[in-house]
Parts: sequence; structure tokens; C-alpha cells
Amino acid sequence: MVDGGVPFPMLSDAAGKVGTIYGVYDEEAGVETRGRFIIDPDGVIQSYEVLTPPVGRNVEEVLRQIQAYQFVREKKGQEVTPSGWTPGKPVLKPGPDLVGNVWKEWKVEYAFKK
Repeated sequence: MVDGGVPFPMLSDAAGKVGTIYGVYDEEAGVETRGRFIIDPDGVIQSYEVLTPPVGRNVEEVLRQIQAYQFVREKKGQEVTPSGWTPGKPVLKPGPDLVGNVWKEWKVEYAFKK
């Protein structure tokens, strides 16, 4: 699927043990529902998405989310990423003044331009 192999660890869970822990194992069907979990270096689940088989996933969105989580972690929460953020786009500085005023700091067009 990817030249040189998949650049991240993948898991096979034939017995459904891991899927049961994460709540995606369908015991009746004997298979796991498609699930994607973004787990940070501390072992904390930062994001997850579970889809039924007829709906495909968006790999670009997963990669964007990973980049956003990495950015926020690197900045130690002093800067955060708005919806649709991609590297190089404006970020937000959290604080009481931002509450209810995100629209003043971040324009919708940022989310749709690459």
C-alpha cells in the first residue's frame, strides 16, 4: 500500500482482546469495527473515531490531526489549533479573552486554504 512499508506501527488483533478494551470488538460477528485511536507519548487517547464498514476514513484528516496534536504538545498548550488548522496557518493563544471571541482571531477561510 505504501512504498517502503507503513511508517507507523500497526496491530493485528485476531482474538479481539485489544478491540474489546477499546470498545470496538463486535463479539457476535467476531470482528472489530473500524476504529482509529490517536494516542500520545504518555499513553493518553487524544482522539478516536469509529466508523461502520460502509464508510471510508480520511487519511489526510488523520494526519492533520496528528500534526495538530504534536504542535499543541510542543507548545505546551500555550498555542492551540483551531478547526481545520494545518501547519503554517494561524494558531490561537488560549485565555479568558478568547472565550466567545474565536471568530475575531480566526477567519473561516483559514480552514479551507492549503
